[in-house]
Amino acid sequence: MSDLLKNIDARTRLAGTNKLEILLFTLGVDARTGRRETFGINVFKVREVMRTPTITAAPEMPSSVQGMVSLRGELVPVVDLASYVGIGADCTRDIMIVTEYNGHTQGFLVENVDTILRLDWSQMRVPPGMLVAKMGGLVTAVTELADNRLVMMLDVERVLSETTHYDDDLAFREIARLPGADAHTVYFADDSSVARRQISRTLDALGVRQVGAVNGRQAWDELGKVAAHALAHGRSVKDFVSLVLTDVEMPEMDGYILTRHIKSDSRFSGVPVIMHSSLSGRSNQQLGRSVGVDEYVSKFEPQRLAQTIGRLLSSGDVDAARN
Repeated sequence: MSDLLKNIDARTRLAGTNKLEILLFTLGVDARTGRRETFGINVFKVREVMRTPTITAAPEMPSSVQGMVSLRGELVPVVDLASYVGIGADCTRDIMIVTEYNGHTQGFLVENVDTILRLDWSQMRVPPGMLVAKMGGLVTAVTELADNRLVMMLDVERVLSETTHYDDDLAFREIARLPGADAHTVYFADDSSVARRQISRTLDALGVRQVGAVNGRQAWDELGKVAAHALAHGRSVKDFVSLVLTDVEMPEMDGYILTRHIKSDSRFSGVPVIMHSSLSGRSNQQLGRSVGVDEYVSKFEPQRLAQTIGRLLSSGDVDAARN
């Protein structure tokens, strides 16, 4: 299993090319359908794949969290993904995918790991409504393999949110309304329903108008409409778009490509872009800067996100007053 990931550092070069590599895995036969579904997770988020070590039960943990394991002196929570997804598969899950994102490390129990698949984000599609309803909103993207298998990407931000004791209510209550908030509109894109909800709550606390999208393609289409409207009325795009906030990993168009489109289009001159991602490593931040990102903020930090948005919007107000 270690051979699957031994070249993971080199894979960071895929970022910014609208390509990704996903680790395929199964959770067992779904008792509801009798089928063995295939799931995927971005290799960027996988630290290692291993046989599951001894799990120690811990009190007051969510039902899908089996307990904790010690990995090189670090206590890591272990999530039984079959239980979390609600598959109810009756099989041994003695393989653990150790993931790391947004500064959090956790283990996911799975039945088996298959292979690593390289593909273009344009091959990842927004899941159809029927599948979203069936999986309770846990699937953010889907793609079909050559053997007709459907691969489902799980919303790992949601897994993190629902299996940790993150007191987000207090964080949002401490965000102050931004002076002059009514003059601003923020466009944002994220494929995770949990992330979109947190972004929206942050913007609500700031008092800023907002328009959300489920991926970069949808956001770029909406921004194109705004730019056309501004041009038709002899106005600047900045009169309608104060700032763009984007995730990195999204089906159809990722955040790097979205940012490159915005920064290379003169119609959006002066519109700042914040990259908001659980891929918070230095290499990802450097790549974000290389395509023109103005700021990089890790997910699940609403106060820092609010401060960054406020600073960029206030800076724009000062620039406008000078002009």
